[in-house]
Amino acid sequence: MSLETADTAFILISAALVLLMTPALAIFYGGLVRKKNVLNTIMISFITIAVVSIQWIFVGYSLSFGPDIGGFIGGLDWIGLNNVDLTPHDIYATTIPHQAFMVFQMMFAVITAALITGAFVSRMKFKTFIIFTLLWTTLVYDPIAHWVWGAGGWLGNLGVLDFAGGIVVHISSGVSALVVALVIGKRKGLGVKSMEPHDIRLMVLGAGLLWFGWFGFNAGSALTSGSLATSAFVVTQIAASAGALSWMVMSWIRQKKPSVIGIATGAIAGLAAITPASGFVGPMAAVVIGFVIGMVSFFAIEFKNKMGFDDALDVWAVHGVGGIWGALALGLFANAAINGVDGLFFGNANQLLAQAFGIGVTCVYSMVVTFVILKVLDWTMGLRVNEKDEEAGLDISQHGERIP
Repeated sequence: MSLETADTAFILISAALVLLMTPALAIFYGGLVRKKNVLNTIMISFITIAVVSIQWIFVGYSLSFGPDIGGFIGGLDWIGLNNVDLTPHDIYATTIPHQAFMVFQMMFAVITAALITGAFVSRMKFKTFIIFTLLWTTLVYDPIAHWVWGAGGWLGNLGVLDFAGGIVVHISSGVSALVVALVIGKRKGLGVKSMEPHDIRLMVLGAGLLWFGWFGFNAGSALTSGSLATSAFVVTQIAASAGALSWMVMSWIRQKKPSVIGIATGAIAGLAAITPASGFVGPMAAVVIGFVIGMVSFFAIEFKNKMGFDDALDVWAVHGVGGIWGALALGLFANAAINGVDGLFFGNANQLLAQAFGIGVTCVYSMVVTFVILKVLDWTMGLRVNEKDEEAGLDISQHGERIP
């Protein structure tokens, strides 16, 4: 092990880019809600940065990446960043300070918890949201991160791969968002009153900033500033572009006009889908991954609307479905010439089976534990604001502030 200043600089910049994604998500989500809920929508993403960052240094990092206990969780050896110092680590951070790896992973935990908020905007009590975020990060995100990425994690030992978080980030948050939407119930007036977005311009700006930050998310996961990071960077751009174009075509065909919201959403879906595969697939595979998810997520939203559940900002259809497709696509298109692993189309059917198993386990675990957390919070604190507060809007009822 030797400390490389170029790698260190690369990871610190990448961590900053991933941090930017959460305020970008706040803008993205904030543009999509009604005016009376914009501040609350932005706040629940923004405060997630603070809540999860403190959780991460006290227990989250140790549970996720600490010395393994039975393949299922990290021990508490690194609680409070004990023994997480400024020298390289022999497993996770061989050319960068251990704390650089820790803070890079911190930003992943932050954005994952923030993604879920799109499912329940305009409805959840702010104080309940804070406790939900702490519990969900500790009981859902941290164990799954250890299973897949932690040294000794049981899914990783079975060969499940996830380069930058399709399973750990997008599937866990996407399926959890679906559970929250079902448990908390629909927005009052959905289907009767107008739910038009407050400002589509903000939504598109947020999408652009998310796209920008995603290069730190995917390329940074190489942990070195070399050829693998370059490959991940390139396929990230390709898949996002393909997703945007695919969604544009679908909306043109189905709705007779190319939707601005849809095109921006398609880019995000493409980014979610390429995330798990970004360090394992080449450019042509990225085109396929992006084009397919643009269509699949489009139809997932139509299915959601037909079924009538109110995942308000389509977290499940974009991130959950995107992560599932991307993790499966890794099992199909992985090329050993890029990162030493082949998928089905290069003769290794076992990788596809491993990916499918990892997806199934993550879905079931995330859904069950999220459901339990929500039910306990509903019994003890109450999940949802009352009808009067919801009608007034969460900006004024939860924060005493409003946009003039």
